[in-house]
Amino acid sequence: MQYRGLKALTASGKLRTLRGPVALLIAEDDAEVDSTIRHHREKGFRHILLFGPEGLGIGDGGDDLTTVEFPTLSPGATPTIVNAVVDALPSETWLYFGYNAEFLFYPFSEHRSIGEMLAFHTEERRSAMLTYVVDVYAGDLSVAENAVSLADAWLDKSGYYARARSGTDGPKERQLDFHGGLRWRFEEHIDPDRRRIDRIGIVQTKPGLRLRDDLTWSDEEYNTYACPWHHNLTAAIVSFRTAKALRSNPASKFHIDSFRWHNSLQFNWQSQQLMDLGLMEPGQWF
Repeated sequence: MQYRGLKALTASGKLRTLRGPVALLIAEDDAEVDSTIRHHREKGFRHILLFGPEGLGIGDGGDDLTTVEFPTLSPGATPTIVNAVVDALPSETWLYFGYNAEFLFYPFSEHRSIGEMLAFHTEERRSAMLTYVVDVYAGDLSVAENAVSLADAWLDKSGYYARARSGTDGPKERQLDFHGGLRWRFEEHIDPDRRRIDRIGIVQTKPGLRLRDDLTWSDEEYNTYACPWHHNLTAAIVSFRTAKALRSNPASKFHIDSFRWHNSLQFNWQSQQLMDLGLMEPGQWF
């Protein structure tokens, strides 16, 4: 099903009929759109919402896919899209949001579905899940000029750190700002408010919930990395998005011949590798 704009989608009542988990994918260009859809379909999402600019070619359709024309590079596009979808979906629907050329991984995702994982997370009385955005990049930029290569993807194996998140009365409880990857190594080319690699990318919808411009949520408990009594599951979003941006921006493109350095490691597209590197946490789920 295709819709000419966000208002057409929400007015149709289509979203009220959907059962979660739902994947909301925001396509900013045509890089790996079909493979992004396919990856999240294989993880077990019941429905996929794809927002993209007019004329975006999509070769991998299906009854579980809804496409919506939207200027996804316009200012404030992500909160506008996500908040409208949150309002239109049934309450307590699990929703993931990410971009094209981003791939969600969670512990044991090769043989357990997203629904199984979120059922456990719900039992732990959690309504949101922290997802680390793990930058990946092509190993040879002379071959993959846009820095996107599924067959030759690399990531940083170290260089990640966290800082307490400041609030009006001191550090916020169970909230941290996470940094690392390309946004840390090439921070001179990244706006300060875009350098964090934490994203609460999976949430349960509820009335009045809002995604803010800094990609935190209006309910502060949603922004926490764990509950007060023990560690919870976390997930990782393997993302070419920063590498693409650094290669498309003239101010950075001509200063970067390669993203690889002595702490680069080839990504094997397995959740165990991300857990071994400490980039996601299985919590009490085994």
